[in-house]
Amino acid sequence: MDLQQMRYVVAVAETRNFTRAAERCSVVQSSLSHRIAGLERELGVRLFARSSRRVEPTPAGEAFVVRARECLEAADRAVADASAAAGVVRGRLAVGVIVTAAAVDVPELLQRYRERYPQVRVVLRSGRSDDLVAAIRDGELDIAFLGLPEGQLPTGVETLVLDHDEHVLVVPAGHRLAGASRVALRDIAGETFVDFMVGTPARAQSDQAFAAAGLARDVAYEVGLVEMITRLTARGLGVALLPSAFIRPLAAGDPELALVPVVDGPHRLECLAWSRFNPSPATRAMLRVLGVTSAVNGPEAP
Repeated sequence: MDLQQMRYVVAVAETRNFTRAAERCSVVQSSLSHRIAGLERELGVRLFARSSRRVEPTPAGEAFVVRARECLEAADRAVADASAAAGVVRGRLAVGVIVTAAAVDVPELLQRYRERYPQVRVVLRSGRSDDLVAAIRDGELDIAFLGLPEGQLPTGVETLVLDHDEHVLVVPAGHRLAGASRVALRDIAGETFVDFMVGTPARAQSDQAFAAAGLARDVAYEVGLVEMITRLTARGLGVALLPSAFIRPLAAGDPELALVPVVDGPHRLECLAWSRFNPSPATRAMLRVLGVTSAVNGPEAP
Protein backbone atom coordinates (compact mmCIF):
# COMPACT_ATOMS: atom_id res chain seq x y z
CA MET A 1 0.00 0.00 0.00
CA ASP A 2 1.24 3.51 -0.79
CA LEU A 3 -0.02 7.08 -0.60
CA GLN A 4 -0.91 7.17 -4.28
CA GLN A 5 -3.31 4.27 -3.85
CA MET A 6 -4.90 6.12 -0.93
CA ARG A 7 -5.31 9.23 -3.10
CA TYR A 8 -7.01 7.16 -5.79
CA VAL A 9 -9.44 5.60 -3.30
CA VAL A 10 -10.33 8.99 -1.77
CA ALA A 11 -10.86 10.49 -5.22
CA VAL A 12 -13.22 7.70 -6.26
CA ALA A 13 -15.11 7.96 -2.96
CA GLU A 14 -15.57 11.71 -3.40
CA THR A 15 -16.49 11.70 -7.11
CA ARG A 16 -18.42 8.40 -7.13
CA ASN A 17 -16.91 7.90 -10.58
CA PHE A 18 -13.70 6.22 -11.75
CA THR A 19 -13.36 8.44 -14.83
CA ARG A 20 -13.68 11.71 -12.90
CA ALA A 21 -11.39 10.38 -10.17
CA ALA A 22 -8.74 9.57 -12.80
CA GLU A 23 -9.06 13.08 -14.26
CA ARG A 24 -8.66 14.60 -10.81
CA CYS A 25 -5.54 12.52 -10.16
CA SER A 26 -4.12 13.19 -13.67
CA VAL A 27 -3.84 9.48 -14.48
CA VAL A 28 -5.48 7.21 -17.05
CA GLN A 29 -8.52 5.38 -15.74
CA SER A 30 -7.12 1.91 -16.42
CA SER A 31 -4.12 2.65 -14.20
CA LEU A 32 -6.28 4.00 -11.38
CA SER A 33 -8.64 1.02 -11.57
CA HIS A 34 -5.70 -1.41 -11.61
CA ARG A 35 -4.09 0.16 -8.53
CA ILE A 36 -7.36 0.12 -6.57
CA ALA A 37 -8.03 -3.50 -7.55
CA GLY A 38 -4.53 -4.40 -6.37
CA LEU A 39 -5.16 -2.66 -3.05
CA GLU A 40 -8.42 -4.56 -2.62
CA ARG A 41 -6.59 -7.85 -3.19
CA GLU A 42 -3.94 -6.86 -0.66
CA LEU A 43 -6.55 -5.93 1.96
CA GLY A 44 -8.82 -8.85 1.17
CA VAL A 45 -11.93 -6.64 1.03
CA ARG A 46 -13.87 -4.76 -1.61
CA LEU A 47 -13.64 -1.00 -1.15
CA PHE A 48 -16.27 -0.11 -3.75
CA ALA A 49 -19.53 -1.56 -5.00
CA ARG A 50 -19.54 -1.13 -8.75
CA SER A 51 -22.14 -1.32 -11.48
CA SER A 52 -22.29 0.07 -15.02
CA ARG A 53 -23.90 3.24 -13.66
CA ARG A 54 -22.99 3.55 -10.00
CA VAL A 55 -19.95 3.47 -7.78
CA GLU A 56 -20.32 3.58 -4.00
CA PRO A 57 -17.95 2.83 -1.13
CA THR A 58 -18.70 -0.37 0.76
CA PRO A 59 -18.73 -0.22 4.58
CA ALA A 60 -15.09 -1.32 4.45
CA GLY A 61 -14.41 1.39 1.87
CA GLU A 62 -16.01 4.09 4.01
CA ALA A 63 -13.89 3.06 7.00
CA PHE A 64 -10.75 3.01 4.84
CA VAL A 65 -11.43 6.47 3.36
CA VAL A 66 -11.64 8.07 6.82
CA ARG A 67 -8.17 6.85 7.80
CA ALA A 68 -6.77 7.39 4.30
CA ARG A 69 -7.69 11.08 4.48
CA GLU A 70 -5.91 11.35 7.83
CA CYS A 71 -2.80 9.70 6.37
CA LEU A 72 -2.80 11.96 3.33
CA GLU A 73 -3.25 15.07 5.46
CA ALA A 74 -0.39 13.97 7.71
CA ALA A 75 1.83 13.33 4.69
CA ASP A 76 1.01 16.72 3.18
CA ARG A 77 1.69 18.38 6.53
CA ALA A 78 5.06 16.60 6.80
CA VAL A 79 6.09 17.96 3.40
CA ALA A 80 4.85 21.44 4.27
CA ASP A 81 6.66 21.48 7.63
CA ALA A 82 9.90 20.27 6.08
CA SER A 83 9.64 22.91 3.36
CA ALA A 84 8.94 25.64 5.90
CA ALA A 85 11.97 24.61 7.93
CA ALA A 86 13.99 25.05 4.75
CA GLY A 87 12.50 28.51 4.18
CA VAL A 88 9.87 27.55 1.59
CA VAL A 89 6.13 27.64 2.26
CA ARG A 90 4.16 24.91 0.47
CA GLY A 91 0.98 22.95 1.05
CA ARG A 92 -2.66 23.91 1.15
CA LEU A 93 -4.51 26.78 2.81
CA ALA A 94 -8.28 26.48 3.30
CA VAL A 95 -9.92 29.87 3.88
CA GLY A 96 -13.50 30.49 5.00
CA VAL A 97 -15.35 33.78 4.55
CA ILE A 98 -18.82 35.16 5.22
CA VAL A 99 -20.61 36.78 2.29
CA THR A 100 -20.84 40.15 4.07
CA ALA A 101 -17.12 40.46 4.87
CA ALA A 102 -16.03 44.09 4.69
CA ALA A 103 -13.13 44.59 7.10
CA VAL A 104 -10.71 42.90 4.68
CA ASP A 105 -10.71 42.90 0.89
CA VAL A 106 -10.49 39.12 0.62
CA PRO A 107 -9.81 38.88 -3.15
CA GLU A 108 -7.01 41.44 -2.87
CA LEU A 109 -5.60 39.61 0.17
CA LEU A 110 -5.59 36.27 -1.68
CA GLN A 111 -3.87 37.89 -4.64
CA ARG A 112 -1.09 39.24 -2.41
CA TYR A 113 -0.76 35.88 -0.71
CA ARG A 114 -0.46 34.01 -4.00
CA GLU A 115 2.17 36.43 -5.28
CA ARG A 116 4.23 35.91 -2.14
CA TYR A 117 3.59 32.17 -1.69
CA PRO A 118 2.92 30.73 -5.15
CA GLN A 119 3.58 27.15 -4.03
CA VAL A 120 0.62 27.14 -1.64
CA ARG A 121 -2.70 25.95 -3.06
CA VAL A 122 -5.43 28.19 -1.66
CA VAL A 123 -9.06 27.04 -1.54
CA LEU A 124 -11.92 29.33 -0.56
CA ARG A 125 -15.24 28.42 1.05
CA SER A 126 -18.09 30.76 1.93
CA GLY A 127 -20.61 30.05 4.64
CA ARG A 128 -22.16 31.15 7.90
CA SER A 129 -19.88 32.08 10.75
CA ASP A 130 -20.82 29.22 13.08
CA ASP A 131 -20.26 26.63 10.34
CA LEU A 132 -16.88 28.15 9.49
CA VAL A 133 -15.80 28.05 13.14
CA ALA A 134 -16.85 24.39 13.38
CA ALA A 135 -14.86 23.65 10.23
CA ILE A 136 -11.75 25.19 11.80
CA ARG A 137 -12.20 23.09 14.93
CA ASP A 138 -12.62 19.97 12.77
CA GLY A 139 -9.51 20.73 10.73
CA GLU A 140 -11.44 21.35 7.49
CA LEU A 141 -10.50 25.04 7.38
CA ASP A 142 -7.29 26.77 8.43
CA ILE A 143 -8.51 30.34 8.79
CA ALA A 144 -11.79 32.25 8.40
CA PHE A 145 -13.28 35.73 8.31
CA LEU A 146 -16.39 35.92 10.49
CA GLY A 147 -19.23 38.26 11.41
CA LEU A 148 -20.61 37.80 14.95
CA PRO A 149 -22.89 39.53 17.45
CA GLU A 150 -20.90 41.88 19.62
CA GLY A 151 -19.51 40.17 22.71
CA GLN A 152 -19.88 36.63 21.36
CA LEU A 153 -16.44 35.49 20.28
CA PRO A 154 -16.23 31.77 19.44
CA THR A 155 -14.47 29.26 21.67
CA GLY A 156 -11.95 26.62 20.68
CA VAL A 157 -10.20 28.82 18.10
CA GLU A 158 -7.86 31.78 18.12
CA THR A 159 -9.58 35.07 17.23
CA LEU A 160 -8.65 38.62 16.39
CA VAL A 161 -11.24 41.41 16.16
CA LEU A 162 -10.79 43.22 12.85
CA ASP A 163 -13.58 45.79 13.05
CA HIS A 164 -16.72 46.91 14.89
CA ASP A 165 -19.71 47.77 12.73
CA GLU A 166 -23.29 48.99 13.06
CA HIS A 167 -26.30 47.88 11.05
CA VAL A 168 -28.31 50.32 8.96
CA LEU A 169 -31.92 50.08 7.88
CA VAL A 170 -32.32 49.18 4.21
CA VAL A 171 -35.63 50.28 2.64
CA PRO A 172 -36.98 50.68 -0.90
CA ALA A 173 -36.46 54.15 -2.32
CA GLY A 174 -40.17 55.01 -2.05
CA HIS A 175 -40.54 53.93 1.57
CA ARG A 176 -41.91 56.39 4.14
CA LEU A 177 -38.59 56.33 6.03
CA ALA A 178 -36.32 56.64 2.98
CA GLY A 179 -35.46 60.27 3.72
CA ALA A 180 -35.19 59.98 7.51
CA SER A 181 -31.98 61.15 9.17
CA ARG A 182 -32.18 58.31 11.69
CA VAL A 183 -34.64 55.86 13.23
CA ALA A 184 -34.94 53.78 16.41
CA LEU A 185 -35.96 50.15 16.60
CA ARG A 186 -39.36 51.12 18.00
CA ASP A 187 -39.97 53.12 14.82
CA ILE A 188 -39.56 50.07 12.60
CA ALA A 189 -40.81 47.22 14.82
CA GLY A 190 -44.11 47.16 12.92
CA GLU A 191 -42.47 46.70 9.53
CA THR A 192 -42.24 43.43 7.63
CA PHE A 193 -38.63 42.25 7.57
CA VAL A 194 -36.38 40.37 5.19
CA ASP A 195 -33.52 38.67 7.04
CA PHE A 196 -31.12 35.76 7.15
CA MET A 197 -32.18 32.30 8.28
CA VAL A 198 -33.13 31.93 11.93
CA GLY A 199 -30.35 30.43 14.05
CA THR A 200 -27.50 31.95 12.08
CA PRO A 201 -25.09 34.49 13.62
CA ALA A 202 -26.10 37.00 10.92
CA ARG A 203 -29.74 36.73 11.99
CA ALA A 204 -28.89 36.69 15.71
CA GLN A 205 -27.41 40.18 15.52
CA SER A 206 -30.82 41.71 14.71
CA ASP A 207 -32.86 39.30 16.83
CA GLN A 208 -30.81 40.15 19.92
CA ALA A 209 -31.12 43.89 19.36
CA PHE A 210 -34.92 43.70 19.19
CA ALA A 211 -35.05 41.37 22.20
CA ALA A 212 -32.87 43.74 24.22
CA ALA A 213 -35.25 46.58 23.36
CA GLY A 214 -38.25 44.46 24.41
CA LEU A 215 -39.69 44.56 20.89
CA ALA A 216 -41.09 41.89 18.58
CA ARG A 217 -40.93 41.97 14.79
CA ASP A 218 -42.28 40.06 11.82
CA VAL A 219 -39.67 38.35 9.62
CA ALA A 220 -41.69 37.20 6.63
CA TYR A 221 -38.80 36.34 4.31
CA GLU A 222 -35.84 34.25 5.47
CA VAL A 223 -33.08 33.79 2.90
CA GLY A 224 -29.46 32.71 2.80
CA LEU A 225 -28.13 35.16 0.22
CA VAL A 226 -27.62 38.85 0.84
CA GLU A 227 -28.36 39.55 -2.83
CA MET A 228 -31.85 38.11 -2.33
CA ILE A 229 -32.35 40.30 0.75
CA THR A 230 -31.63 43.46 -1.22
CA ARG A 231 -33.73 42.33 -4.21
CA LEU A 232 -36.76 41.58 -2.04
CA THR A 233 -36.31 44.88 -0.23
CA ALA A 234 -36.05 46.83 -3.48
CA ARG A 235 -39.38 45.26 -4.56
CA GLY A 236 -41.06 46.67 -1.46
CA LEU A 237 -41.67 43.28 0.15
CA GLY A 238 -39.99 44.27 3.39
CA VAL A 239 -37.15 46.17 5.04
CA ALA A 240 -33.81 44.82 6.23
CA LEU A 241 -30.99 45.48 8.66
CA LEU A 242 -27.52 44.93 7.21
CA PRO A 243 -23.95 45.80 8.28
CA SER A 244 -23.17 49.34 7.17
CA ALA A 245 -19.60 48.70 5.98
CA PHE A 246 -20.87 46.00 3.66
CA ILE A 247 -24.08 47.52 2.30
CA ARG A 248 -23.06 51.18 1.86
CA PRO A 249 -20.78 50.58 -1.16
CA LEU A 250 -23.42 48.35 -2.78
CA ALA A 251 -26.36 50.70 -2.20
CA ALA A 252 -24.46 53.82 -3.26
CA GLY A 253 -25.13 53.09 -6.93
CA ASP A 254 -28.57 51.54 -6.51
CA PRO A 255 -31.45 54.01 -6.99
CA GLU A 256 -33.96 51.43 -5.72
CA LEU A 257 -32.56 51.33 -2.17
CA ALA A 258 -32.14 53.84 0.64
CA LEU A 259 -30.15 53.50 3.85
CA VAL A 260 -31.13 54.97 7.21
CA PRO A 261 -28.96 54.97 10.38
CA VAL A 262 -30.46 53.17 13.41
CA VAL A 263 -29.60 54.75 16.74
CA ASP A 264 -30.08 51.59 18.81
CA GLY A 265 -29.62 49.00 16.08
CA PRO A 266 -27.59 45.80 15.95
CA HIS A 267 -23.81 45.79 16.23
CA ARG A 268 -21.42 43.16 14.95
CA LEU A 269 -17.79 42.21 15.18
CA GLU A 270 -15.79 41.20 12.15
CA CYS A 271 -13.21 38.68 13.31
CA LEU A 272 -10.38 36.58 12.04
CA ALA A 273 -10.30 33.02 13.38
CA TRP A 274 -7.76 30.23 13.03
CA SER A 275 -6.86 26.96 14.67
CA ARG A 276 -5.10 27.28 17.99
CA PHE A 277 -3.63 23.77 17.58
CA ASN A 278 -0.34 23.87 15.69
CA PRO A 279 -1.28 26.10 12.73
CA SER A 280 0.29 25.00 9.45
CA PRO A 281 3.15 26.90 7.78
CA ALA A 282 0.68 28.13 5.15
CA THR A 283 -1.60 29.44 7.92
CA ARG A 284 1.27 31.17 9.69
CA ALA A 285 2.25 32.75 6.37
CA MET A 286 -1.28 34.11 5.90
CA LEU A 287 -1.27 35.54 9.41
CA ARG A 288 1.96 37.33 8.60
CA VAL A 289 0.49 38.76 5.41
CA LEU A 290 -2.37 40.06 7.58
CA GLY A 291 0.13 41.54 10.04
CA VAL A 292 -0.75 39.17 12.90
CA THR A 293 2.90 38.42 13.65
CA SER A 294 2.57 38.49 17.45
CA ALA A 295 0.23 35.48 17.36
CA VAL A 296 2.39 33.33 15.09
CA ASN A 297 4.86 30.70 16.18
CA GLY A 298 7.08 28.49 14.09
CA PRO A 299 9.67 29.04 11.38
CA GLU A 300 9.67 32.41 9.74
CA ALA A 301 8.23 32.50 6.23
CA PRO A 302 10.35 34.19 3.57
